[in-house]
Amino acid sequence: MHPILNSVTEEIIERSRESRAIYLARIDSAVKKGPHRSVLGCGNLAHGFAACAATEKADLAGDQKANIAIVSAYNDMLSAHEPYKDFPTLIKDAAKEAGGVAQFAGGVPAMCDGVTQGQPGMELSLFSRDVIAMSTAISLSHNMFDAALYLGVCDKIVPGLLIGALSFGHLPAVFVPAGPMTSGITNKEKARTRQKYAEGKIGRKELLESESKAYHGPGTCTFYGTANSNQMMVEIMGLHLPGSSFINPYTPLRDELTKAATKQALKFTALGNDFRPIGHVIDEKAIVNAIVGLLATGGSTNHTMHLVAIARSAGIVINWDDFDNLSKVVPLIAKIYPNGPADVNHFQAAGGMGVLIGELLRNGLLHEDIITVADERGMQHYTQEPKLIDGQLTWEPSPATSLDPEVLSTVEKPFAKSGGLHVMHGNLGRGISKVSAVKEEHQIVEAPAIVFDDQDDLMDAFKRGELEKDFIAVIRFQGPKSNGMPELHKLTPPLGLLQDKGFKVALVTDGRMSGASGKVPSAIHMCPECADGGPLAKVRNGDMIRLNAQTGEINVLVDNAEFNARRPAANHAKDHHHGMGRELFAGFRLNASSAETGATNVFLND
Repeated sequence: MHPILNSVTEEIIERSRESRAIYLARIDSAVKKGPHRSVLGCGNLAHGFAACAATEKADLAGDQKANIAIVSAYNDMLSAHEPYKDFPTLIKDAAKEAGGVAQFAGGVPAMCDGVTQGQPGMELSLFSRDVIAMSTAISLSHNMFDAALYLGVCDKIVPGLLIGALSFGHLPAVFVPAGPMTSGITNKEKARTRQKYAEGKIGRKELLESESKAYHGPGTCTFYGTANSNQMMVEIMGLHLPGSSFINPYTPLRDELTKAATKQALKFTALGNDFRPIGHVIDEKAIVNAIVGLLATGGSTNHTMHLVAIARSAGIVINWDDFDNLSKVVPLIAKIYPNGPADVNHFQAAGGMGVLIGELLRNGLLHEDIITVADERGMQHYTQEPKLIDGQLTWEPSPATSLDPEVLSTVEKPFAKSGGLHVMHGNLGRGISKVSAVKEEHQIVEAPAIVFDDQDDLMDAFKRGELEKDFIAVIRFQGPKSNGMPELHKLTPPLGLLQDKGFKVALVTDGRMSGASGKVPSAIHMCPECADGGPLAKVRNGDMIRLNAQTGEINVLVDNAEFNARRPAANHAKDHHHGMGRELFAGFRLNASSAETGATNVFLND
C-alpha cells in the first residue's frame, strides 16, 4: 500500500470517527429479521401488493422471499437512460427465476446537461441531484423492500441515487449501468466543427449535422465527462458488477449483466447468509478508491463536489485536501476525450476497468479489501471482464496489460505524474482545475482580467471581436447560492478558438465547467463564492491575474492592502437569463453549502 494512500485513508477514518459511528448505528438499527415488509400491518401490505399478480401476492404475503426495489431514472429523452425502458421486465423475470420478487419502487427526475447546456434550465441542474436523492428516499420509504437496484448513468443522477440509497443504508444495493452508445464521429472532428461555428465559418445546419453524428443513438455520450466518470467510480467502489460499466446497450451481454445484477442483489439481503448493506459497502476505503480512480483517469471536476456529498451521506468526511494529497502520488494513466482523442469505447477495447484496476492494485494505489457486489469480496475480482460463452455469462481475467498504451498506460509510464485534477489556492480563494486536457504550454497564464457577471456577456464580447487579446475571463456570481451553479461549457469553443490563435487565455469562476471541459486552463468552483463576498467579487477589469495549474496557485497581482480594502461587487446578472423553474429552488440556493463542502442543501443523515 502506498504510504500516502494509507495516511490519507487513516486521516479520513479518524476525521469521520464520530459521524460514521452515528451513521452505522442508525442503519444497523433498521435491519429486520425476515422480510422487511413483515413490519407492515395487513392493510399496509395489501396496499403494497394490490396491483401484483396472484403469484407475486402469495410470495409477498409470505415470509421467505426477498423483494427488490427498482429505482429508475428512465426517460427516453436522455440517450443514456433510454435503454432502461426494458430493464424492469428483465429484472422482474430474473428475480422470479432466482426465487425473489421485484417491484418498480419509483422513478426519479433525470435532466440532460447536454440539452440544457448554456440554457436557462441549467440553473436547475446541480440542485436536481438533491431532488433525486430525496425522490430515491421516497421510493424506498414504503418498507416493502429487502434490497434495491438503481438504474442511472448521467451527471447528477448517479450521485443523487447514491445519496438516497445511503439514507436507506441498511438495504443491499446494486447499481445497474446502461452502457455507452457506439462511437460516432471523432471527438477531434466534433471540436473542430464547433470552433468553425464559433468563427462564423459554418452555419447552424452544418453544426447540427455534426452534433447529430456525434450523439447518434441510445447510450451514454462517449466522451469522458461526468456521466462516464460516474460509471468508473461506481465500479471502482464495488457497486457495479466487475467490468460491466462500459458494455454497449441492446447487446446480449448487457442484458445478461442486468439479470446477474438482480440475482446478486437477492444474494445479499438479510434473509441470506451474506448480508451486504450498502451503508457498509461504502466505507472510507471505497470513497478513497473513487478519488483515486477519478485522478488516475482525469475524470470530471463535478465529482470534487459530488463525492464530498456522497461521503457525507455515509457519515464520512472528506475534503479537497484529500483530493490534493492523493493527486500528488496518483498519476494520470488514461487518456479519454477531452484528455485525448479516444472515447470510452476505445478505453474499453484497451482493457477498460479490469486493466485500470489491476494496474492501480499492483502499485499499491487502491484498497483491495473492500466489500463489493461481486461473488467474492475484494477489488481483485474486478480485474476480470464479463463474457458470454455458449450463451452463459462468465468472467475471465482481463488482459495483463493494456491493449492500447496510447489510451490506457501504466504507473511507470504515465501521461502525467500527478492526477488529472488539481486544487487551486491563493488570494482569490480555493478552487479546482482540470489539467489533464490542458497542454503544458497553456498551464501557466498571466494576463489582465476581463470581468463578466454572465456567460452570455462573454459570448457577446467575443462576437463583437473585443476578446482578440491576452486575458483571463472572470465569470462571477455563478456559485450555488447565486444561480444554482450552472455549467459554463458553452464558453469552451470561443475561448479555445482564441487560444488556438495564440492568445493567452484562461477562465476563473465560482461556477462550474462541464466534466468534459479541459482544453482551456481554468480555476473553477472558487470558494468562498461571490454571493458570500468571496475575493473573486473584488476583481476589476485590468487586474493582473496569474494562474499556475502546475503549482495550483491562483492570485490577483494587486497590492494586498488595496485589494483587501475593496468592497465586493454586487450581482448585476440579468434577470431575464433566469430559468422558468428557478423560483422552486430559491430555498436551496439560499441555504446551499459551498462547492468545497458538496454544494448541497440536503444531508439525509443529519
